[in-house]
Amino acid sequence: MSAKKAKESKAEKNFENIGEALTTSEQFLEKNQKLIVIALLIVIAAVGAFLAYHYLYMVPRNEKAHAAIFKGERYFQNGDDSLALFGNGNDYIGFESIINRYKGSKTADLAHAYAGISYSRMGNNEKALEHLKKFKGGDLLITPAITGAIGDVFMNMGQTDQAISNFLKAAKDADNEMLSPLYYKKAGEAYLGKADYDKAIEVFTRIKETYLNSPESREADKFIQQAHFLKGNN
Repeated sequence: MSAKKAKESKAEKNFENIGEALTTSEQFLEKNQKLIVIALLIVIAAVGAFLAYHYLYMVPRNEKAHAAIFKGERYFQNGDDSLALFGNGNDYIGFESIINRYKGSKTADLAHAYAGISYSRMGNNEKALEHLKKFKGGDLLITPAITGAIGDVFMNMGQTDQAISNFLKAAKDADNEMLSPLYYKKAGEAYLGKADYDKAIEVFTRIKETYLNSPESREADKFIQQAHFLKGNN
Protein backbone atom coordinates (compact mmCIF):
# COMPACT_ATOMS: atom_id res chain seq x y z
CA MET A 1 0.00 0.00 0.00
CA SER A 2 1.39 3.40 -0.97
CA ALA A 3 1.93 6.10 1.63
CA LYS A 4 -0.86 8.16 0.05
CA LYS A 5 -3.38 5.33 0.32
CA ALA A 6 -2.27 4.61 3.90
CA LYS A 7 -2.93 8.24 4.85
CA GLU A 8 -6.35 8.15 3.16
CA SER A 9 -7.23 4.91 4.97
CA LYS A 10 -6.16 6.41 8.28
CA ALA A 11 -8.19 9.56 7.65
CA GLU A 12 -11.27 7.49 6.78
CA LYS A 13 -10.85 5.51 9.98
CA ASN A 14 -10.57 8.73 12.01
CA PHE A 15 -13.75 10.07 10.38
CA GLU A 16 -15.50 6.80 11.24
CA ASN A 17 -14.39 7.09 14.87
CA ILE A 18 -15.58 10.70 15.05
CA GLY A 19 -18.87 9.68 13.47
CA GLU A 20 -19.34 6.89 15.99
CA ALA A 21 -18.56 9.27 18.86
CA LEU A 22 -21.06 11.83 17.56
CA THR A 23 -23.71 9.14 17.16
CA THR A 24 -23.10 7.93 20.71
CA SER A 25 -23.33 11.49 22.01
CA GLU A 26 -26.55 12.10 20.10
CA GLN A 27 -28.02 8.89 21.53
CA PHE A 28 -26.98 9.94 25.05
CA LEU A 29 -28.58 13.37 24.60
CA GLU A 30 -31.80 11.88 23.24
CA LYS A 31 -31.97 9.33 26.03
CA ASN A 32 -31.18 11.79 28.86
CA GLN A 33 -32.69 14.96 27.43
CA LYS A 34 -35.17 15.39 30.27
CA LEU A 35 -32.51 14.90 32.96
CA ILE A 36 -30.15 17.36 31.27
CA VAL A 37 -32.88 20.01 31.03
CA ILE A 38 -33.76 19.51 34.71
CA ALA A 39 -30.09 19.78 35.70
CA LEU A 40 -29.68 23.00 33.70
CA LEU A 41 -32.82 24.46 35.29
CA ILE A 42 -31.49 23.61 38.75
CA VAL A 43 -28.17 25.34 38.00
CA ILE A 44 -29.95 28.41 36.61
CA ALA A 45 -32.26 28.52 39.64
CA ALA A 46 -29.32 28.18 42.05
CA VAL A 47 -27.38 30.98 40.34
CA GLY A 48 -30.48 33.15 40.26
CA ALA A 49 -31.16 32.52 43.96
CA PHE A 50 -27.58 33.40 44.87
CA LEU A 51 -27.65 36.63 42.87
CA ALA A 52 -31.02 37.59 44.32
CA TYR A 53 -29.78 36.86 47.87
CA HIS A 54 -26.61 38.84 47.31
CA TYR A 55 -28.01 41.91 45.57
CA LEU A 56 -31.50 42.09 47.04
CA TYR A 57 -30.65 41.09 50.63
CA MET A 58 -26.93 41.14 51.53
CA VAL A 59 -25.91 44.36 49.76
CA PRO A 60 -28.80 46.49 51.19
CA ARG A 61 -28.26 44.83 54.60
CA ASN A 62 -24.56 45.67 54.59
CA GLU A 63 -25.35 49.25 53.63
CA LYS A 64 -27.80 49.56 56.54
CA ALA A 65 -25.24 48.02 58.90
CA HIS A 66 -22.56 50.44 57.72
CA ALA A 67 -24.87 53.39 58.31
CA ALA A 68 -25.79 52.04 61.74
CA ILE A 69 -22.19 51.81 63.00
CA PHE A 70 -21.12 55.29 61.88
CA LYS A 71 -22.17 57.10 65.05
CA GLY A 72 -20.76 54.30 67.20
CA GLU A 73 -17.33 54.87 65.68
CA ARG A 74 -17.56 58.51 66.76
CA TYR A 75 -18.48 57.51 70.34
CA PHE A 76 -15.62 54.97 70.30
CA GLN A 77 -13.06 57.54 69.13
CA ASN A 78 -14.20 59.94 71.85
CA GLY A 79 -13.87 57.26 74.54
CA ASP A 80 -17.64 57.09 75.22
CA ASP A 81 -17.50 53.31 75.48
CA SER A 82 -20.84 52.73 77.17
CA LEU A 83 -22.68 54.72 74.51
CA ALA A 84 -20.66 53.00 71.80
CA LEU A 85 -21.60 49.58 73.15
CA PHE A 86 -25.24 50.04 74.08
CA GLY A 87 -26.50 53.01 72.07
CA ASN A 88 -27.92 56.37 72.98
CA GLY A 89 -31.58 55.37 73.14
CA ASN A 90 -32.34 57.56 70.18
CA ASP A 91 -30.68 57.28 66.78
CA TYR A 92 -27.91 54.80 67.55
CA ILE A 93 -28.44 51.19 68.67
CA GLY A 94 -24.91 50.29 69.88
CA PHE A 95 -22.27 47.75 68.85
CA GLU A 96 -23.98 44.93 70.72
CA SER A 97 -27.25 45.40 68.83
CA ILE A 98 -25.45 45.87 65.51
CA ILE A 99 -23.71 42.52 66.03
CA ASN A 100 -27.03 40.77 66.68
CA ARG A 101 -29.08 42.55 64.03
CA TYR A 102 -26.54 42.32 61.21
CA LYS A 103 -24.93 39.01 62.08
CA GLY A 104 -22.67 37.69 59.33
CA SER A 105 -21.95 41.10 57.79
CA LYS A 106 -18.53 42.76 57.63
CA THR A 107 -19.89 45.58 59.77
CA ALA A 108 -20.94 43.15 62.51
CA ASP A 109 -17.45 41.67 62.39
CA LEU A 110 -15.93 45.13 62.79
CA ALA A 111 -18.36 45.82 65.64
CA HIS A 112 -16.85 42.82 67.48
CA ALA A 113 -13.45 44.54 67.29
CA TYR A 114 -14.81 47.86 68.55
CA ALA A 115 -16.84 46.18 71.28
CA GLY A 116 -13.85 44.16 72.47
CA ILE A 117 -11.65 47.22 72.83
CA SER A 118 -14.47 49.17 74.51
CA TYR A 119 -15.02 46.42 77.07
CA SER A 120 -11.26 46.26 77.66
CA ARG A 121 -11.12 50.00 78.35
CA MET A 122 -14.04 49.56 80.76
CA GLY A 123 -12.15 46.80 82.61
CA ASN A 124 -14.39 43.92 81.53
CA ASN A 125 -11.69 41.56 80.31
CA GLU A 126 -13.94 38.52 79.83
CA LYS A 127 -16.35 40.35 77.52
CA ALA A 128 -13.41 41.97 75.76
CA LEU A 129 -11.89 38.57 74.95
CA GLU A 130 -15.28 37.19 73.90
CA HIS A 131 -15.67 39.86 71.23
CA LEU A 132 -12.05 40.17 70.13
CA LYS A 133 -11.75 36.43 69.55
CA LYS A 134 -14.86 36.49 67.35
CA PHE A 135 -13.32 39.08 65.03
CA LYS A 136 -12.47 37.42 61.69
CA GLY A 137 -10.90 40.38 59.93
CA GLY A 138 -8.57 39.91 57.02
CA ASP A 139 -7.27 43.48 56.85
CA LEU A 140 -3.46 43.75 56.95
CA LEU A 141 -3.56 46.44 59.63
CA ILE A 142 -6.71 45.82 61.66
CA THR A 143 -6.27 42.06 62.12
CA PRO A 144 -2.78 42.27 63.70
CA ALA A 145 -3.97 45.19 65.82
CA ILE A 146 -6.82 43.07 67.20
CA THR A 147 -4.39 40.23 67.92
CA GLY A 148 -2.30 42.77 69.81
CA ALA A 149 -5.40 43.98 71.66
CA ILE A 150 -6.02 40.39 72.79
CA GLY A 151 -2.47 40.43 74.14
CA ASP A 152 -3.27 43.61 76.08
CA VAL A 153 -6.31 41.95 77.65
CA PHE A 154 -4.26 38.91 78.70
CA MET A 155 -1.71 41.27 80.29
CA ASN A 156 -4.51 42.94 82.21
CA MET A 157 -5.59 39.50 83.41
CA GLY A 158 -2.06 38.63 84.54
CA GLN A 159 -1.66 35.92 81.88
CA THR A 160 1.76 37.03 80.64
CA ASP A 161 2.62 34.00 78.51
CA GLN A 162 -0.66 34.28 76.58
CA ALA A 163 -0.07 37.99 76.16
CA ILE A 164 3.46 37.48 74.79
CA SER A 165 2.21 34.85 72.35
CA ASN A 166 -0.34 37.31 70.94
CA PHE A 167 2.11 40.22 70.83
CA LEU A 168 4.62 38.16 68.86
CA LYS A 169 1.91 36.93 66.48
CA ALA A 170 0.65 40.48 65.95
CA ALA A 171 4.18 41.71 65.20
CA LYS A 172 4.86 38.89 62.77
CA ASP A 173 1.50 39.19 60.98
CA ALA A 174 1.75 42.98 60.65
CA ASP A 175 5.23 42.81 59.14
CA ASN A 176 5.57 46.59 58.83
CA GLU A 177 7.47 49.50 60.37
CA MET A 178 4.45 50.85 62.22
CA LEU A 179 2.90 47.91 64.11
CA SER A 180 5.62 45.26 64.27
CA PRO A 181 8.08 47.18 66.50
CA LEU A 182 5.19 48.30 68.71
CA TYR A 183 4.12 44.74 69.47
CA TYR A 184 7.68 43.43 69.71
CA LYS A 185 8.23 46.14 72.33
CA LYS A 186 5.15 44.98 74.25
CA ALA A 187 6.49 41.41 74.12
CA GLY A 188 9.93 42.60 75.29
CA GLU A 189 8.47 44.50 78.23
CA ALA A 190 6.42 41.44 79.16
CA TYR A 191 9.57 39.30 79.07
CA LEU A 192 11.24 41.82 81.40
CA GLY A 193 8.25 41.62 83.71
CA LYS A 194 8.57 37.85 84.02
CA ALA A 195 12.38 38.06 84.41
CA ASP A 196 13.09 36.29 81.11
CA TYR A 197 15.96 38.64 80.34
CA ASP A 198 17.54 36.67 77.49
CA LYS A 199 14.26 36.73 75.56
CA ALA A 200 13.85 40.43 76.31
CA ILE A 201 17.35 41.14 74.92
CA GLU A 202 16.56 39.04 71.84
CA VAL A 203 13.33 40.92 71.10
CA PHE A 204 14.73 44.42 71.66
CA THR A 205 17.78 43.55 69.56
CA ARG A 206 15.43 42.52 66.75
CA ILE A 207 13.65 45.87 67.00
CA LYS A 208 16.98 47.72 66.94
CA GLU A 209 18.33 45.84 63.93
CA THR A 210 15.17 45.38 61.85
CA TYR A 211 13.06 48.50 62.39
CA LEU A 212 15.74 51.18 62.33
CA ASN A 213 13.42 54.12 61.65
CA SER A 214 10.82 53.32 64.30
CA PRO A 215 10.50 55.17 67.64
CA GLU A 216 10.83 51.79 69.37
CA SER A 217 14.23 51.24 67.75
CA ARG A 218 15.58 54.48 69.20
CA GLU A 219 14.83 53.34 72.74
CA ALA A 220 15.73 49.66 72.29
CA ASP A 221 19.24 50.11 73.75
CA LYS A 222 17.73 51.37 76.99
CA PHE A 223 15.73 48.17 77.41
CA ILE A 224 18.66 45.97 76.36
CA GLN A 225 20.88 47.61 79.01
CA GLN A 226 18.12 47.23 81.59
CA ALA A 227 17.79 43.53 80.80
CA HIS A 228 21.59 43.02 81.07
CA PHE A 229 21.63 44.89 84.38
CA LEU A 230 18.77 42.89 85.87
CA LYS A 231 20.23 39.65 84.57
CA GLY A 232 23.59 40.45 86.23
CA ASN A 233 21.92 41.13 89.56
CA ASN A 234 20.10 37.78 89.64
